[in-house]
Amino acid sequence: MFKDERENSTTQFSTSFSDFNLSLAERAFSAAGAAVISAIIVNPLDVAKTRLQAQAAGVPYQSQCGTTRFDTNMMFPGLSSLQSCNREVAGGASVCPPECSRYKGTMDVFYKVIRQEGFSRLWRGTNASLAIAIPTVGIYMPCYDVLRNYIEELTQQNAPNLTPYVPLVAGSVARSLACVTCYPVELARTRMQAFTETHASIKPAGVWKTLIEVVSPVKSTTSSNFRNLQSYRVLWTGLGAQLARDVPFSAICWATLEPIRRRILGVMGEEVSVVKILGANFCAGFVAGTLAAGATCPLDVARTRRQIEKDPARQARMTTPQTLLEIWRDGGWKGLFTGVGPRVARAGPSVGIVVSFYEVVKYALHCRRAGH
Repeated sequence: MFKDERENSTTQFSTSFSDFNLSLAERAFSAAGAAVISAIIVNPLDVAKTRLQAQAAGVPYQSQCGTTRFDTNMMFPGLSSLQSCNREVAGGASVCPPECSRYKGTMDVFYKVIRQEGFSRLWRGTNASLAIAIPTVGIYMPCYDVLRNYIEELTQQNAPNLTPYVPLVAGSVARSLACVTCYPVELARTRMQAFTETHASIKPAGVWKTLIEVVSPVKSTTSSNFRNLQSYRVLWTGLGAQLARDVPFSAICWATLEPIRRRILGVMGEEVSVVKILGANFCAGFVAGTLAAGATCPLDVARTRRQIEKDPARQARMTTPQTLLEIWRDGGWKGLFTGVGPRVARAGPSVGIVVSFYEVVKYALHCRRAGH
């Protein structure tokens, strides 16, 4: 009996913090602000993760050894990479050690990107990250709130034993909606982060130019009758892998985050303050994001491999299970968890920042409304 009372009071307490009577537009504004901060802070880790996964898929990141030359990517025609490390040149042949031309880990990616491409390249794709984060999180977080509140009310009235599973269902549905809506920009971001520029003096392609480059090969290889349809469809290349990664991620994340957040808020006491909301949500988000990112890393590797594929025919044939099997054959467990370090290091702070900032802005808007 005492346990039930304690759980009920904790639930009511957390609800008073996170379920303010705000409009959908106000919730979207809160989420957009959270997305901007998170995208800027964690983008270097996203670049490191994407490069490690792309390298494992066959994209060469070779270094400039003594003299400057460009190597054509045999796997992806038209893709070249600049080499840069110390070497000896004997008759024009490179004798650069193999370790100079491969990323060995997160810090090695940071070092080589800064040295070869410049410090600003760690924020390569940030414009795409912002372009996708604002609408994605703006859809995702408010939809999660609305769905969670609605389903929670239904389960409490009709099936109380199902209430603990509400965050899992609401998170999965909200993430699916956001993912399908904003996927083409996500595709552009991954390609922008994965590939280096062919010439350092040329300004790198932006979001729209990258998307045009995705569509162009399909236009040149399809008949006029199906050209428009195929061109649009290719912008959702790898969507299955993205959903296979993001839906389980959201399910694990919210199923972990909600009970941790409620417990922390319950321990902190009933007095509401910005510090308590910020601390409880960041801690819960950090733990939940870290666990979810580690568990879904193989699906993230598969998604990256499908998104960077440039052969239209191979794009059409690839499926997520086939890609996972291919990764397993090539690298085993190590291949499936390529980039898990930067992925986990990125996801924990990212989820913590988004959730805590979102709840703090909601609380500020609530206080502003109450003051009037």
